[in-house]
Amino acid sequence: MKIFLAGATGAIGKRLLPMLVAAGHEVTGTTQHPDKMMAICSAGATPLLMNALHEQDVLAAVQKAQPEVIIHQLTAIPPNLDLRHFDEGFELTNRLRTEGTDHLLAAARTVGARRFIAQSYAGWYARAGSWIKTEADPLISSEISDGQKTLDATIHVESAVLGERAMETFVLRYGSFYGPGTSLAPGGWFLEGVRQGHVPIVGRGTGHWSFIHIDDAAAATLAAVDSAAAGLYNITDNEPAPVSTWLPFLAQILGAKAPRHAPKLLARMAVGEYGVAVMTELRGACNNKAKSLLGVRLRWPSWRIGFKYGLEDHIRQITDAVTPAIA
Repeated sequence: MKIFLAGATGAIGKRLLPMLVAAGHEVTGTTQHPDKMMAICSAGATPLLMNALHEQDVLAAVQKAQPEVIIHQLTAIPPNLDLRHFDEGFELTNRLRTEGTDHLLAAARTVGARRFIAQSYAGWYARAGSWIKTEADPLISSEISDGQKTLDATIHVESAVLGERAMETFVLRYGSFYGPGTSLAPGGWFLEGVRQGHVPIVGRGTGHWSFIHIDDAAAATLAAVDSAAAGLYNITDNEPAPVSTWLPFLAQILGAKAPRHAPKLLARMAVGEYGVAVMTELRGACNNKAKSLLGVRLRWPSWRIGFKYGLEDHIRQITDAVTPAIA
């Protein structure tokens, strides 16, 4: 199958690209950086330079590739995200999720692509009611003081893709990534913050996070390429957990001191409203639909196993005996 992977050199694109090639697909991968084209070629795909914010550039790239399936993995998240200025850090990513999505959908219609798969995020469920949400639950509907532009961009990509009638469409709401190339990997800003004792438990640490290892996220995306069940999916592991549970566990794995506790008022000055909200109000996501309809199988079914063995090979020795594929 001919596949067009937009964002082939991002955190998930780098892991997904070789999976697509290994599955026998003919893949065209895009990047806006000339120095990254060789990496795409080395993975067995055809590299293309593309400015995703330029409509004619996107159209030309898609017309050249003539794909049956387009996978939208375009992001531009900075390597050191400042939670006090969350929307600023996501400014370019938000444009890629609005303008970039519109350009890709228009190009997909032009070439008659039959399937479109787009990235979203499982952390925007309404911060009320049940701590664990399914795809049927609503997203945040009221104005928020920080992160509103990023929420709006996420809503745009979801509504534009799921509202498309010219092709089969999938929206994958990924959990919080960890593993190679993410912020939760050695050298990543979040993991190093935990290692250095800079990430506290805010309030009672009641915010529930849903994690997904970057390779499991890529494998779930591969599953969507051939799935007969289009639609909206939470792509997360099996164990949503409150900050008060997973953060001390991660600190222990890293050999760091137990995280300190910080009141909301003090934390708000350090990490802003968004940072406090994700530590105290964030809702987790249920992955039953993805396992049932997409047939997703997780190598890292819980962050407990993934944090121990899946961050990077040089932290813990990964063995198939320890991490079998588990539904």
